[in-house]
Parts: sequence; structure tokens; C-alpha cells
Amino acid sequence: MTTSPDSGLRPFRIDVPESELADLRDRLDRTRWPDELPGVGWAYGVPLGYLRELAHYWRHAYDWRAAEARLNEWPQFTTTIDGANIHFAHLRSPEPDATPLIITHGWPGSFAEFERIAGPLTDPRAHGGDPADAFHLVLPTIPGFGFSGPTREPGWEHRRTAAAFAELMDRLGYERYGAQGGDWGAAVSRELGRIRPERVIGVHLNMIPGAGATAEPTGEELAVLSPAERERTLASWERMREWSREKQGYADLQSTRPQTLSYALTDSPVGQLAWIAEKFKEWTDSADRPEDAVDRDQLLTDVTLYWLTGTAGSSARIYYERAHADYGSVPVEPSRTPTAFASFPRENFIVLRHLAERTENIVRWTEFDRGGHFAAMEQPELLVGDIRAFFRQLTDGLMG
Repeated sequence: MTTSPDSGLRPFRIDVPESELADLRDRLDRTRWPDELPGVGWAYGVPLGYLRELAHYWRHAYDWRAAEARLNEWPQFTTTIDGANIHFAHLRSPEPDATPLIITHGWPGSFAEFERIAGPLTDPRAHGGDPADAFHLVLPTIPGFGFSGPTREPGWEHRRTAAAFAELMDRLGYERYGAQGGDWGAAVSRELGRIRPERVIGVHLNMIPGAGATAEPTGEELAVLSPAERERTLASWERMREWSREKQGYADLQSTRPQTLSYALTDSPVGQLAWIAEKFKEWTDSADRPEDAVDRDQLLTDVTLYWLTGTAGSSARIYYERAHADYGSVPVEPSRTPTAFASFPRENFIVLRHLAERTENIVRWTEFDRGGHFAAMEQPELLVGDIRAFFRQLTDGLMG
């Protein structure tokens, strides 16, 4: 890969001014804390005692410079596509025949969440794996998020993002490649498979938007399903009802008034911390706190990226843009691209295979007994193994 002026790719290195870190520390020192009802735990939101302790750790023990140095070990670049600045890491495998793979994060994630899977995917030989399972990784940042933010015009929803990422892969010279993602990254990745079926060899997802029970299933609907799928459908409906009753608020706010929210999260680091830490608690395979499932420093690296780039508001806009897109009522065109789904039990939505197969060309379906929404951070070994197995399946032509 070249980085000549004609390529449109600009080398990028994370180098946060010390003044910004000093400002963060000062703001943490001057936090104005709210009151709290006694004995309510997480029911009303993030508990005061937990957040105080986490903020203290962020202020006094967490080392951004160490995280910055680790991330800078990845070659990073920016380029302008469709008027937006696109940041990405590009990790070339030492194996020359490696399969190109673009992996896309979601909200409130970032490209840093792939730190534990990048090595095993790019260099399986060094991690006890088969070198035939190697990948060249492209880890882009969605427009509006992190170092791809903020966006400067409306309209950056997942379809426009997929088109931009298709252009990115063209610029990198990859004629055939795979795509992987969860959350918004799942929406982007499956859209890549739809718009570039001649280029995308396969799509691996750990979430499939819109493939859960959105209404209570009728007896007639349940009767035609297998016992296992019937049980899964009922569980999906119960989880969707719980979501609508207890967990939908953040999405409603980001889909309607992201600008208003941005003032609080851009001004208060503890506000930003609470907004993200709550999701890591509720969406992961955790018991009492997010750290049951995700390393604390990894969580704080993610939060710090949002804080330092000031992209709380611009990252939330993807919800608004999707909710207000003019194609909102148009049925999703079925994909012809071979697709794999990895199901982690604590994912927000239980995906139903009979619904997923209406829109996706499902050729592999794996159900795990642990893990949640942030699979690359919670269960990196399981995710890596399933990605390897899927693309090996495609390469071996065993799709049936």
C-alpha cells in the first residue's frame, strides 16, 4: 500500500496534547456529584458509589499514554470520502496470502475494541493458529465517531457509511474481501455485502438488526416453527419487551435530540463516563459491574476516545440519521453474500434464524454459551475462532 498524495491516504498518529489531559484531570477533580436513593442498585442508572470509584481510577490510575502507545503500534491513516474525514487502522498480515477483512465497530464502541483480536487474526502463526487463517485487517472509524469525527453535514447513516467503506477498500486495492461487525458495525457490514456482492466474499455478524421478535408471536406463527426456534422466539419477544420498557431511552434520545444531549456529555467527563459505562454493564455478560465482562482499562480507553475527540454528539447522530432516513419504510433487499451469525447469549436482541434468513444468506450459525454485545472485548477467543472457521468454510467451498 502506498501513501502518496495521489492515493488520498494520509498517515495518522494519535498524539493528544498534554493540555487536553490536564483539562480532563481538572474536570474530574471538580465533578459536581448528584444525590442518590439508597438501596436501588442499578435500577435508576449507574450507582453513585460505583461511578465515584471508577472516576477516581480514571483520574489517578488509568494511563492514557500507555493506551495511546499501544494503538500507535497499528499503522493508521485518514482519507476524505464523500466529504467526510475517515480514520482507519490498516494491519497487514505477515502472511502474503491473507484474506482482507474490514471490521466495523458500533456505538458506544471504537476501533480500539478490537485490540484483543487483531493479533490472532493478522498473525495466527504467532498465536498458536494456522497461518492459512490469516487476515489483513482494516479497522475504520465510523464517520462522526472518534478520529473520524465530527461530521460536518447531515445524512451519515449506515448505508452512506457502507458506501464510504466500500470506496475505502477500493483505495486500498482490495478487490475481494470479507466484512465483520456488531451493533452499527453489523448494519454497515451487511450493507457492504448487499452493495458489493462481487467484492465481498462473506459477512460475519455478531448482531443482525431487525431479526428479532418485534411483536408478540401468534399461535399460528409459533406452530410452524421447530421447538427450539419456538422457544427462542418467545424468549426474543420477552427480551424485546424488557428492552422497550427499561433500556430504550438512550436510543430514543439519540434518535430525536442528539444535539441537546451533546452539551452535557461534551462538558462533563463523568457524564460521558456514566453514559457509556451503563451500556457496558447492561449489554455485557456481567453480574454486578461492567468489569465482570470487560477489562477496566479497555473500557476507559473507549470512554477516553469519545471524550478527547469531543464526539459524544456527532456519534449519536447516526441514530437520528437512521430514524429520519427517507428509506425507513422500504423493505431490506435480501443479501446474496454468504453470511455467518455468531450468537452471544447476553446480546441485547435475540436473533431469530427464520427471520434472519428472510434478508440474509445464512450459511453458518453458531450459538455460544457466554458473552454479550461487545464480543471482541468479552470473548475474543470465541469470536476469532468463529471468524476463522467461517472464512475457512468459504475458502474450502463447504457451504452446501
